Amino acid sequence: MSDYFQADLQSEFVAVSNAPISSQQFDADDSAKLALSIAQAGDDRKAGDMLVLRVRDVSYLADYFVVMSGYSNVQVRAIANTIEEEVEEKWERKPLRTEGKAEASWVLLDYGEVIVHVMMPEEREFYNLEAFWGHAERLDFQAYIKGGSEPT
Repeated sequence: MSDYFQADLQSEFVAVSNAPISSQQFDADDSAKLALSIAQAGDDRKAGDMLVLRVRDVSYLADYFVVMSGYSNVQVRAIANTIEEEVEEKWERKPLRTEGKAEASWVLLDYGEVIVHVMMPEEREFYNLEAFWGHAERLDFQAYIKGGSEPT
C-alpha cells in the first residue's frame, strides 16, 4: 500500500492581476515589504525579467516568490549577494537556506515567507516557474519601485 492517498481537496481559483501594485497592497504585511526590498536589491544589480508572485493563496511554501534573471554566472552570484546584504542590513535577517551559489546558474534564497530565484535565462526558460505558478497573482512592482518610495 502506498504512503500517498488521494484527498478530496476543493479547487480554489485565484485572480491574476497585471495591474500596477499599489502601496496599499505592499503595506499589508511584512512579507510583502520583504519581497519589495528583495526586488529593489535585484533591480539595483540590473537583474532582468523580474517578477513578484503572490503565492500565499495557492501554496503553503511561501507568501511570495521573487523571480529574476542574471545574464552571467558572475551577475547571478552578485545579485544573490546583494539581496543577502540588503535583507541583512534592512531586515536583520539571513536566509534560512541558500542553494546554488557555487554553480551560480540558479541561486535560491529561502527567507521563509519569501523565496527568491535568481536564474540564468537558460534555466529560467527550461524550468519555466512562471508557467508552473501561472495561477498565482503577478504583481507589477516596477511602478512602485520607480515611484521612489523606500520600503521599510
